[in-house]
Amino acid sequence: MSSVPENAPERCPGTESSEAGKADSCQGCPNQEICASAQPKAVDPALEEIRQRLLCVKHKIVVLSGKGGVGKSTFTAHLAHGIASDEAKQVAILDVDICGPSIPRIMGLEGEQVHQSGSGWSPVYVEDNLGVMSVGFLLNSPDDAVIWRGPKKNGIIKQFLRDVDWGDLDYLVVDTPPGTSDEHLSVVQYLKAAGVDGALIITTPQEVSLLDVRKEINFCKKVKLPILGVVENMSGFVCPKCQHETQIFPPTTGGAEQMCKDMNVPFLGRIPLDPRIGQSCDVGKSYLTEVPDSPATAAFKEIITSIDRLCESAAMEVDNDTGEMA
Repeated sequence: MSSVPENAPERCPGTESSEAGKADSCQGCPNQEICASAQPKAVDPALEEIRQRLLCVKHKIVVLSGKGGVGKSTFTAHLAHGIASDEAKQVAILDVDICGPSIPRIMGLEGEQVHQSGSGWSPVYVEDNLGVMSVGFLLNSPDDAVIWRGPKKNGIIKQFLRDVDWGDLDYLVVDTPPGTSDEHLSVVQYLKAAGVDGALIITTPQEVSLLDVRKEINFCKKVKLPILGVVENMSGFVCPKCQHETQIFPPTTGGAEQMCKDMNVPFLGRIPLDPRIGQSCDVGKSYLTEVPDSPATAAFKEIITSIDRLCESAAMEVDNDTGEMA
């Protein structure tokens, strides 16, 4: 039986009724707005459509940072390059940085267009086993400003996840903008229905960056998005000639490693600052293949190996719990 709030008018339909807050008898009731807002919202049918579309994607990783300018897109690109160096693995990047899509430039795909087939939009491919989808492919010019409110951003993210023909993938890596707003909530909502491995959080060592990254970690905890770990980017400058390291962004509070201990999240490692990383991104090439013997490449590879192991171990645990094979 539906409960009736205090001070309710005569013939109140009750809070559990579908007419709560909407019936004629509700007009003028002080509880009208509360009763109407308490009604369960209809389930978005896109959740099931996305789940079905992503059944063939083994691992889904979201790259986050509360702070802009920490190298999140650079890390996303090189994570994808690193995994795709194993030709047996299929990898794709989804760029949901709607207002600042830099992935097409970093991946050497600027000016490319999206093609549509009977099975949906086709990603743009860097290599046979490395595809990319970004709003940057939908713009007339790289200089075009994307001036969209939240609902339109949510719509394009939904469309990317539901309507892109991702095919059989080992990894889908999602690059996000800074912050904890529309794009992040949409990605988490849609990917949780499809099964997401977790988030990688990127920071730099200084406190002004860690301040925002702590907020990102708390965001993940509140929305129950698992945290795979934190990467400290631009962790010291390594001279390309003498290999001497200098702290450009001094970690005044202990850097990312201390923050991870304080907040009980995994610390995955440090990547030193090397100007050749930015140069490689500007011309759309992989730093890992352009400068294979550098300290930064060694750091990238070690972290990428750790991420791959984490995801594979988590998948094995799920298979053991359910009794199903991967």
